[in-house]
Amino acid sequence: MEKLDILLVGCGKMGSVLAERWQKLSLCGQLVIVDPALPVKSAAGIPAGFKPQVVVFAVKPQTLSAMAGDYKTYAAAGALVISIAAGKSVAFFEKHLGAAAKIIRSMPNTPAAIGQGITVAYANGNVSAAEKERAATLLGAIGDVLWAEREALLNPVTALSGNGPAYVFLLIETLAKAGVHSGLSPDMAEKLARQTVIGSAALTAAIPDVPAAQLRANVTTPAGTTQAALNVLMAEHGIQELFDKAFAAATKRAEELAG
Repeated sequence: MEKLDILLVGCGKMGSVLAERWQKLSLCGQLVIVDPALPVKSAAGIPAGFKPQVVVFAVKPQTLSAMAGDYKTYAAAGALVISIAAGKSVAFFEKHLGAAAKIIRSMPNTPAAIGQGITVAYANGNVSAAEKERAATLLGAIGDVLWAEREALLNPVTALSGNGPAYVFLLIETLAKAGVHSGLSPDMAEKLARQTVIGSAALTAAIPDVPAAQLRANVTTPAGTTQAALNVLMAEHGIQELFDKAFAAATKRAEELAG
């Protein structure tokens, strides 16, 4: 892909990762970053002659209403707009940037920090196939990219992969605490919990064609210790019901933020 002139609005954790990866992979030509902590603090400070091909919003969603309209000129000039701001809908950006704006809404997750993220994106009808490929390359700098057929699917995507790293970290916490409750030292329990999750994830990555359910079955001896534990976790009102409730709560909140 040709190098792109990119305007990055916001340089927090995800924004800085994107900028670093784009530069490392030589994906950007001229890169202008707008952030209160940097020399270009707002849209007013963008060099007058700069004509970005892509504008990326990587700011907290609660700040967008007050400043999204400041970038309408670039959208009107044909720049592709990519948002990684959680919850903000395509309709929101069309309202602030114009009905003809080329909008891609995306949801990455925090393993992007080490290039192991996954992003799900949705494009409005103004975005061409070539522009989707361009966006996929930029978002692919931080991990895998999938496309959603309907924008509404980004809410359950947020509940699963967007929030998912927190669930995994909670699993590590929970495993470690259970180990301590069973008599292990905190240090040993933490090490065992971390490496068990790390190793299991690596094994899953090594054999991607094997379903998770089969991997679970492979390590479960009938009437053994694993089965005894799974009988509790998979019982009625067990872990699946808890996750279903958690996903419903997260999805509902994502819908509330979509204004």
